[in-house]
This record gives sequence, C-alpha cells and structure tokens, in this order.
Amino acid sequence: MDGQEDEQHENGADAPATGRDPGRPGGTRARWRGPLRRVGVALAVLAVALVGAVLGVLAGGRVDTDIGPFRAELSLTPALEGSTTVDIPPLGALHLNSHDGPTHLTVGLGSLDQRRTEALLDDPASISRASQTAVTDVRNGVLRLGLRTAGATVLVTLLLAALVFRNGRRTAWAGGLALAVTAGSLGVAASTIRPQAIEEPRYEGLLVNAPAIVGDARKIANDYTKYAEQLQRLVGNVSQLYTTVSALPVYEPAPGTTRVLHVSDMHLNPTGWQLIRTVVEQFGIDVVIDTGDLTDWGSEPEASYVGSIGLLKKPYVYVRGNHDSGKTAAAVKQQPNAIVLDNSVTTVAGLTIAGIGDPRFTPDKETSPAGSGLTKQVADQVIGAGDQLAATIRNSPKPVDIALVHDPASAGPLSGTCPLVLAGHTHARQISRLPQVPGRMPTQLMVEGSTGGAGLRGLEGEKPTPLSMTVLYLDQNKLLQAYDDITVGGTGQSQVMLERHIVPDPKAGADVPVTPTPTR
Repeated sequence: MDGQEDEQHENGADAPATGRDPGRPGGTRARWRGPLRRVGVALAVLAVALVGAVLGVLAGGRVDTDIGPFRAELSLTPALEGSTTVDIPPLGALHLNSHDGPTHLTVGLGSLDQRRTEALLDDPASISRASQTAVTDVRNGVLRLGLRTAGATVLVTLLLAALVFRNGRRTAWAGGLALAVTAGSLGVAASTIRPQAIEEPRYEGLLVNAPAIVGDARKIANDYTKYAEQLQRLVGNVSQLYTTVSALPVYEPAPGTTRVLHVSDMHLNPTGWQLIRTVVEQFGIDVVIDTGDLTDWGSEPEASYVGSIGLLKKPYVYVRGNHDSGKTAAAVKQQPNAIVLDNSVTTVAGLTIAGIGDPRFTPDKETSPAGSGLTKQVADQVIGAGDQLAATIRNSPKPVDIALVHDPASAGPLSGTCPLVLAGHTHARQISRLPQVPGRMPTQLMVEGSTGGAGLRGLEGEKPTPLSMTVLYLDQNKLLQAYDDITVGGTGQSQVMLERHIVPDPKAGADVPVTPTPTR
C-alpha cells in the first residue's frame, strides 16, 4: 500500500484533494510539486546507492588466497587515486602506482604455509619453483575479489535501500546503480593497469631489508612477460627473507653495473655516517660521491668528523661545499680512500669523474636555493666555477661520465659536457634536465637532499629534516639507468622509505623538467 500511495503522490493524484483550481496560484505550486519530488527521489536513490557501494566494499571487499608459498589477504578500499600496497610484516611495505580509478588494492602477505615452509627449508631451490605460480595466484585472487566486492555492494545496497524507501522499485534502482558504480570503478582499474609499476616501487620499512625486497635495478621492457618475472622475483625475495635466519641473501649486480652512493650536506651529523655505512654494505656500493658541506664552520676541531670516511673502505670522491674550509678539504684528502676534486678529473671504479669545490666559504650564511637570492658578485663566482669545470672537462683526454658541483647554480655551463651532474646545497632532492646545447649530449642534473638532516638547522622546524641519499645504477656504458631515493626520518625518527625510479630513455622524448640556467 505504501508503494501505491507513493506512486499516486508522484503522479499528482493528491491534486484534487486540495480543492484548488490548477489555474490558480496554488495550482501552479501543485504542478511543480511532482517534478521536484521526482528529482528528490532520484537524488535520494543515488545517495543510497553510493553509500551502499562504499559500505559494501568495506564490508565484503576482501578475500584470502595463496600467493606462491604465502597465505595472503587481498582487500579493496575506496580511494581518491588508484594504487596498490603490498604489506610484508614486519619487514615493511611496497607501494605501487599500479592503476587509476577510485580503488586501492592491498595485498597483505601473511605467514608461510607450514607444509610448504618445511619444504622451502629442506630445499631452498623450491622457493623459485613456488614463486612461479605467483602471477596466476594474484590474477585469480583479484578476479575473485572483484566478483565478491560487486556482490557485497549490491547486497548491502539492497538492504539499505529497503530500510530507507520501503519501495521495491526504488530499492531495485539503488541496487542497480551500486552495481554500475562498482563495476565501473573496477573496470577503470582493470583497463588502466600499469605492469611497469612493479619496477618502481616505493618501499617503507627497515632499511637493511630494502635491497633484498626490491632487488636489483634493471631497465626492462614494458610487457606482461617481464612483469611476471618481476612479480616472481619479488615473491622469491620475500620468501628468502622469511626463511633465511643467518643473514640477508646477497644479490649480485647485473654484469657491468656500477653502483654509486650520492651523499651531500652532512653538516656534522654523526647519524649520517651510520646510515652511509649501512647502505654501502647492503647495496654493494662501488664508490661514494659527496657534493660537499661535511661541516658547519670548517674549523680545525671539526676536521676530526671526516675520520669516518676511512672506515667505509670504498672510494670516496669529494668536492668542497660553502661550509667547508681548506682545512676540511685537507682532512678529507688525508683519508686513505678519499679523492678530493677541485677543478680536476679522476677515474675510479671505472667511472671518469670531474669536480670543483664551491668558490665561496660562507659558514655564517644560510643556505640559498640554486639561482635564487644570489647577488651579481656571488652569481659570477658560482657560475664561474661551472665555467672552469666545463673547460676542464672539454680538455680531458677521457670522456667524463659524472660532474660534481656543490651548488646547482654552477651546473648550467656543464650542459652538454657530460651526461650527469650531481649537486647538493639546497637540502631538497630534485632531478631535472639542463637546457640542451644544440649538437651536444643531453645532461641530467640530480640535486641531493641533506644526508645529515641539515645538522642542527634541521631541528629548527616543526619536523626534523629527513636524512636523504641516493643509490645510482650505471650500466656498462656508464649511463644512469635507475636510482633509489632513500629517506630516513629526521633526528629522533626511524621511518625509512626507498623509492625506485627507472630513468626514461631520452630518445623516447620523456617529459623531464628543465632547470633554467642562472644568469649573472
């Protein structure tokens, strides 16, 4: 009866009961009442459908499945941007920019199956075999998850609409709309899947686990086969971490790969040395490059801070920053594994590296951004240093692979002289392309943050400045193929994040920001 009464109201059956002539003003209001009521009902149905879809996803958007040797839980949640999180407790989590659409997929890797765990321990080679099924397992699990989510959203919406409307037709409309919204969202996610996202994960967790979980950086083709290989390797890596109790598995770099650790702006923070040692050991670093500002005031007592360089037992290439004095550079040069560059070129770990120290010594001045806040006299000094280094590189008998400056404002004149320029000074990480000189090679500029968390300055803000460094992977031709941005929460914090980036091929016309060249 309620449904019949609603239909009568919607069709204007109550108009005669008012006793008003439709031609009078009261009749005009009656004529508008029906359409307005129908619009209100339509909006109410839509609102109930959306609420039901969200509640349905939260209530039923999860399934348990096996992924390789793991028991895992797949779950969907509404989100503004599509992405995937792979939780690997207690080792950390991987975040992938895997798809578009308002859905977030979480893959929670739980414990290893007891029977299969015993098999893995008895025969370590079975880890590789168990991970071969990972792609099929994930695909089947996601398909089940999608069907279950769609069913849950329809069921929850029907129950909610029945309680709200007590009308069969409106309830059916709400259920249909919820199904359309859910299916549309899942369809957008499925049609925008980016298999290459697994190449560039963002890792959060324990730093010592990062190289073992993420694996070697390799530039691979964007196709399903390579995606499957990456996924299998990820599952295999995590399986080994769960089953190996003596030490982390060792991953050899791809043939011909050179691993460079770029650090900068330590500013006397002893925590920075601990972080550098960990990364050097865990990532198999071949050479460490420091683009300056080891100290704050460049005083003689501060020179003892550089003694930790010798403990790294890896080549350490350094250029002086504007907070480093000549005494600082001399103390670095005394370290058995250190090379100080000042408008000079060296070859180390198969790389030809050129560098020049900052022309200023300004320990009592605040850090200034590249190309900003520079007087003409200072700009002439800083850019002039770049001009000097560019001339040295052009006169070098061997092609230079990497150029080092402290202030990125010195980098402009280096465009076209080498493929890669490293800098620091700004305490803010940035990668860009220098304006290309016609007929010369393109040049990438990579500016590092502060490996020392800006020293005591890093404690002045509301949040401590994070400690940052970058692992660079160079191929057999000494060209940058990939890099890992490593960030550790500032002083007093322990959160670690690693972001893997694959460098786009410049011939493919990739969109890379261009850094304007500062002018005098």
